[in-house]
Amino acid sequence: MIEYRNVRVALLGAGSVGSQVARLLLEHGDELASRAGAGLELVGIAVRDVDAPRDVDLPKELFTTDAESLILGADIVVELIGGIEPARTLVLQALQSGADVVTGNKALLATHGPELFAVAEQVGAQLYYEAAVAGAIPIIRPLHDSLAGDRIERIMGIVNGTTNFILDLMDREGATFEDALATATDLGYAEADPTADVEGYDAAQKAAILASLAFHTSVPLAAVHREGITSVTIDQVRAARKAGYVVKILATAERLTDAEGTEGVSARVYPALVPVSHPLASVHGAKNAVFVEAEAAGDLMFYGAGAGGTETASAVLGDLVSAARRHVIGGPGVAESTQADLPVFPIGTVRTRYQITLHVADAPGVLSTVAGVLAKHGVSVETVEQTVATGADATATLVIGTHLARESDLAATVLALRNEDVVVEVTSVLRVVGG
Repeated sequence: MIEYRNVRVALLGAGSVGSQVARLLLEHGDELASRAGAGLELVGIAVRDVDAPRDVDLPKELFTTDAESLILGADIVVELIGGIEPARTLVLQALQSGADVVTGNKALLATHGPELFAVAEQVGAQLYYEAAVAGAIPIIRPLHDSLAGDRIERIMGIVNGTTNFILDLMDREGATFEDALATATDLGYAEADPTADVEGYDAAQKAAILASLAFHTSVPLAAVHREGITSVTIDQVRAARKAGYVVKILATAERLTDAEGTEGVSARVYPALVPVSHPLASVHGAKNAVFVEAEAAGDLMFYGAGAGGTETASAVLGDLVSAARRHVIGGPGVAESTQADLPVFPIGTVRTRYQITLHVADAPGVLSTVAGVLAKHGVSVETVEQTVATGADATATLVIGTHLARESDLAATVLALRNEDVVVEVTSVLRVVGG
């Protein structure tokens, strides 16, 4: 039997993910040791309350409220507390002590990533974060390692299972947003306060992480344009399906060139119309998927469970094995690459397509008036669908699909349409993927 040296592992947090990490680490220690080339010794679990009820039965002697002492005695620290503080302080302490850190904390990385990576580089430690984006799906390591020699052009991701579940239920069963959210809450997909999910905050954090990694550029969370799904209606979803689209909320990170020829990046989150032929359109339920467009590798899609205690624990343990291997081999950690240092463009720079639905007066010349507004702002029409008005005072409905145009021009067009007398209401504005 092979004897391995031990690597001391401290776990911070024993929630749904942390408790599963501890369980799997204890149950499969020998198997993990053979993969890592070192024994993974769980030396303790730091929690706020050692007596709190937990889903997993773990040895009581492992629990402590003294996170700082636990960190100082560890080679690798696994942070699964979540949030900014005390997670930031504890991760900094761990890195400054020379320990490697494994984290699934998307909020921390999106907000303080550059600071943490800088400290890790200074002391020769390594910060691993596969579990921070898309749960069990391996996307961080492929971007960091497998595609490091390629040029990423664009990433589009369904990276929040709660919102995908809601929109999918609206599309496939005709549920309203309110009913779909209630179902998601009953099934445990949505929190009691679902704001972080339905308003796009969670997806924006992940977009910042993916953009920073893919484009070797620090992309701050504040630079990510964010829109949620609370305004998406069942009528929009039905109209999208009729036109050959599915409504999905996408986190998009894209390499762009502005009007002056300057190369930069964009990161944004918003609901969009995805053609039913696109692989992302077939991502159902609470699943996640990340679609990568690379210059040499072409199109790649990574699909799987985006959340869940056991599923996310898989990503954490993968990082833990990698960290243990590094301790066996020796040498400093590999620094994050932000050398490209590209500018982050505002949303107005992006070129996209809109589908605009209008209620308009049932009168002669309305179509030409609307077309004139679009032309004035440099937006050309690709498709127009008009309903036949009924009733004495009925309005007609126009569904206008645009060609590619700058987001700022499209937004100005919508604003101008709202101010036209012939336009009763702009009932729907959705961006269209592709083109």
